[in-house]
Amino acid sequence: MSWSKDGGGKSRGYHHGNLKEALIRAALELIAQKGPAGFTFAEAARWAGVSPAAPYRHYRDRDELLSDVAKRGFDQFEQALSRAWNDGKPTPSEAFDRLGKAYLGFARTEPAYYSAMFEAGIPPDTNPEFREAGERAFNVLRQATEVMVAMMPAKNRPPVMMMALHIWALSHGIASLFGRGDAASRKLPMTPEELLEAGVLLYLRGLGLPGA
Repeated sequence: MSWSKDGGGKSRGYHHGNLKEALIRAALELIAQKGPAGFTFAEAARWAGVSPAAPYRHYRDRDELLSDVAKRGFDQFEQALSRAWNDGKPTPSEAFDRLGKAYLGFARTEPAYYSAMFEAGIPPDTNPEFREAGERAFNVLRQATEVMVAMMPAKNRPPVMMMALHIWALSHGIASLFGRGDAASRKLPMTPEELLEAGVLLYLRGLGLPGA
């Protein structure tokens, strides 16, 4: 499901008896419209069609609601990255390329989740499940990087974590700047996917990866 900035015509209100799900939907709608910092806990309740006191049945405050939204986003993000990596098949290089495209694709198709995950400023200790979901998603990239590092000449092999962080930073920067559907004002000579592919290619060649 995509929660775009135009709201996407999604249904509004608390109709099905599941208050927690109604609040999650309300938060995603409001994030899509106003950003993760642009609404209050009471506004989320109002959007869901419940009283201001109702959300406290499930969440201590707005940060805890946002952490739940972000946790769900990271769960979906992990699944998307895992599907793209596919245990490095048919070749690690092809799978690594798919992994980067999946990163950009998630940022583009799920902007509200992406904002909650990376732009809400939620303290990691707000929700241990949120923190663990983020670590699982990053671990897909780390494991893929480990396979790529093993293909490099031994003398040129960087620390796996360092390379994973470099690739993450490159992917996240391109996704945030050019891959969120709001890049119309930034004219690029290539697509975000092509930009990421070129950046990773130069990086891998610099490390001496055969065939990069």
